[in-house]
Amino acid sequence: MRILVTGSEGFVGRNLVWNLKEIRDGKNRTRPNIYITEIYGIDINSDHEDLEYACSRADFVFNLAGVNRPKDNKEYMEGNFGFASKLLDTLKKFDNKCPVMISSSVQATLEGRFEGSEYGKSKLAGEELFFKYGEETGAKVLVYRFPNLFGKWCRPNYNSAVATFCNAVANDLEYTVNDRSTELDLVYIDDLIEEMFDALEGKEHRDGKYCFVPTAHHVTLGEIVDLLLSFKAMPETLYMPSIPEDSFAKKLYSTYLSYLPAEKMSYGFKSSVDNRGNFTELMRTLGHGQISINVAKPGITRGQHWHNSKWEIFIVVSGHGLIQERRIGIDPETGENYPVIEFEVTGEQMKAVQMLPGYTHNIINLSETENLVTVMWANEPFDPEHPDTFYEEVSIAGDKKINPEKGNI
Repeated sequence: MRILVTGSEGFVGRNLVWNLKEIRDGKNRTRPNIYITEIYGIDINSDHEDLEYACSRADFVFNLAGVNRPKDNKEYMEGNFGFASKLLDTLKKFDNKCPVMISSSVQATLEGRFEGSEYGKSKLAGEELFFKYGEETGAKVLVYRFPNLFGKWCRPNYNSAVATFCNAVANDLEYTVNDRSTELDLVYIDDLIEEMFDALEGKEHRDGKYCFVPTAHHVTLGEIVDLLLSFKAMPETLYMPSIPEDSFAKKLYSTYLSYLPAEKMSYGFKSSVDNRGNFTELMRTLGHGQISINVAKPGITRGQHWHNSKWEIFIVVSGHGLIQERRIGIDPETGENYPVIEFEVTGEQMKAVQMLPGYTHNIINLSETENLVTVMWANEPFDPEHPDTFYEEVSIAGDKKINPEKGNI
């Protein structure tokens, strides 16, 4: 399949072309039904010969070219309707009746706040031109009326409020929120690209004569800004905001990160350091605990405490150690301490060991020369007002010891 993309250097065009290349080059294998041999990118700097060559060979056309911010309103009609007409005339010249898609806008409704929009008028004219072309030639026509779009590579301070605010917050620039209650209908660029792939497979989503992206988000300007400020605070608070699957927050976070300057792409941590090693909290989450890293020097034992409700997972990623756990209290059947359960762990054969509530536990560095490095997850961030942590040595002389993998030792 040979694909023509007009407006290939624009926001949508660039994202589409790069993702088409990934399919063409076999890097994206999620769409086995799409086989791409050539991609023709046409933009403002392309000449007419380039357009003719592409139109003579294309098996599918994505028309994403358009004018958004002209100096004169008459340029809307020239850039949107005018180019669309030129594109279709060129396809007719070569009797190419391949499917054609046009990127229109909700402003083409000319309803509500879009009433009288010159941009909307030019988009509507382009739509009508495409529908007429389909009737005359029998070519399949796909008209998409996109709402506001957002995602990586979108130009700030142009025609995207999301891009403008992401760029301002990420780069510590001044910005103004005139009305936090302003509502926006938004489509994320990756969702749009997936719909373009659907269109290539003949599975486009339709509502009457118009096509649409099935995944969209309705949010207020205030919600957007609040999320962005929480993203910005993350390196200081270590709190990762909630980002549920397919949520607007998850997509906005990806967009925000794409605007970070180089000096903010890396950040440090505060560590608790003593003669035993160091403990560093890496990340906190809202409702999913915290992640930390613990470094124990040779021969050092860390822990020796238990929790009522807190539970943890230890994963040794470097070194050689021993994790011990013992249930608190006396076994009524034996009248003795509960047995010590031991897990030998190494970075070469990583395993997750769970620290159970009501069990005192420790981790011992068995090496005489190397540090023991352990990634630790806890079900809740540490709260100094309610630490739920109580000192209790795990192993006492004469205690029975059990290794679940080796039996009694």
